[in-house]
Amino acid sequence: MNVIRRHFLQRGACALAGAALLACAGERAPAPAQTPPPLGDYLIGPGDMISINVWRNPEVSQSLPVRPDGKITTPLVEDLQAAGKTSTELARDIEKALEKYIQQPVVTVIVTSFVGPYAEQIRVIGQAARPQALAYRQGMSLMDVLIAVGGITDFAAGNKARIVRRVDGRQVQLAVRLQDLLRDGDISANVAMRPGDVLVIPESWF
Repeated sequence: MNVIRRHFLQRGACALAGAALLACAGERAPAPAQTPPPLGDYLIGPGDMISINVWRNPEVSQSLPVRPDGKITTPLVEDLQAAGKTSTELARDIEKALEKYIQQPVVTVIVTSFVGPYAEQIRVIGQAARPQALAYRQGMSLMDVLIAVGGITDFAAGNKARIVRRVDGRQVQLAVRLQDLLRDGDISANVAMRPGDVLVIPESWF
């Protein structure tokens, strides 16, 4: 019994020492295949297209983009903050601004093209066919992101890619295997994305 116990203690000590060495060497942890957290109401972001309908007042109803500074300008309403609000919150703000000119205005806001707040976008940089920022969608996976950017280039080191993510206020890097996923069909390499993730695809040196 003492020999067996000593054997397992030695194995445990070696495992802890190995983990410490990996941490010191800056190794990236594999990305967990976990379910993303549920999203709340969608928040309008710069670049979103919105449709504003003022009941019985078509002259002040229109479709327009949210400016890069997060504001919109409509007839009778100038420089109103839109980014960071839900469509319902923005509709109520527009109603309040229009009360000076229209009796009891009723406003509906519909987001017709989604980009989302900067902090919730997924950015893809490096050797993607079309590097870009994407609006995060509930349940979005790594495969969804790769489809949206057209896959990876012939020069990509797909299995050396990483996801840069903020967890509890600190930045972590998670290793992902793009080549295994795309070219070998290894579904185990498909992982859940989170709002604000940055997918970095390095270039192969050979």
